[in-house]
Amino acid sequence: MERIIFHIDVNNAFLSWSAIELLNNGYNYDIRNSYAVIGGDPKARRGIVLAKSTPCKKLGIYTSMNLYEAKKKCSILKVFSPNYKFYSEMSNKLFELLNKYTPDIEIASIDECYLDYGKVKNMYGDQYEFAKKLQKEIYETLGFTVNIGIANNKLCAKMASDFSKPNKIHTLYDYEIESKMFPLPINDLFMIGKKTSEKLINLGIKTIGDLANYPYEKLYIYFKNQASFLINQAKGIDNSIVDSETYIPKGISNEITLDKDIIKKEDLYPYLLNLCELVSIRLRKQNKYATVICVILKDNYFKRKSHQRKLNNATNITSEIYKFSKEILDEMWNESRIRLIGVRLDKLVDNVNFQGSLFDEENVVDSKVDNVIDNLKEKYGNKIITKASMKNVKKDFKNL
Repeated sequence: MERIIFHIDVNNAFLSWSAIELLNNGYNYDIRNSYAVIGGDPKARRGIVLAKSTPCKKLGIYTSMNLYEAKKKCSILKVFSPNYKFYSEMSNKLFELLNKYTPDIEIASIDECYLDYGKVKNMYGDQYEFAKKLQKEIYETLGFTVNIGIANNKLCAKMASDFSKPNKIHTLYDYEIESKMFPLPINDLFMIGKKTSEKLINLGIKTIGDLANYPYEKLYIYFKNQASFLINQAKGIDNSIVDSETYIPKGISNEITLDKDIIKKEDLYPYLLNLCELVSIRLRKQNKYATVICVILKDNYFKRKSHQRKLNNATNITSEIYKFSKEILDEMWNESRIRLIGVRLDKLVDNVNFQGSLFDEENVVDSKVDNVIDNLKEKYGNKIITKASMKNVKKDFKNL
């Protein structure tokens, strides 16, 4: 069976989804065609551009730019606040649409995923024609456009989807790597961060092709065990599978952009606790239990990473979700400067089948306490009961 991988990426997701929400609520024009950005409070860390329209891009406004600087470039700029709840709904609709065609989908983030098309090609035919059909269906059904990269592995599919935008389909098959990928600048290579690309450029490695043909022994001197990974990336070598177990649609998640970068793992714990409380309350409202917990981090270079754990026993107890989330955070910690943290609960189930005697008297008590707290918060508001460790971070959660 031929290996054919799609990478599907929503074009300008936050701006597109905000535009759809505004139009649905009677707004009189499409902000995608105007001088508009999605941003947060100019007085806080959230006061940066999260997404910008094409007209703004032409003026030199870029993602992560301070809103004050953006307004200096465009005096008529309109700033719209993000609505992460609506973004999550649109994301789920996209993945549910794709799930009609195949369960072999790996969700990479809220607005992008990989799809293993090779397994269903016999059903749907030529991959390029199917990609065009998929683009059309997404636009006509959901109202936004996507880029689709088609390749023989995930790395090249991701690279292909970034070639040019919006609403494009690009291929990067194995036989096209040298002609399409090698000429690109080194900082275009997926998974190569800013610091790494600067070091490579200082070595005279300016293009992806330069890196692909660089002697391993020389590169090892500067990058040690990372040298092999770097050269394989440049050659378009990727044997990783499309992991449909990583995420599933209809999970529950919350994220928070921090008021300032956090450099100590311990300083993230209070935020993690509050996020666990938020997602577990939503979980209990749905009468669901989570079997997978995922912690998400974004560093000051906007590089997003996640770690997850599959539980032996499904749970909806806040203390358990926090305990496992804290362990996951400890495992993934690499001393980066963190600007965003999130928690996601996945593979939700309706019932619990406990192994052994883990569901003991303490778990029963915790579950009852959680329900009492949920009822109090529902009646009197979220501030009625607050963890002592959250006193200094409550302000960051006012928009969640």
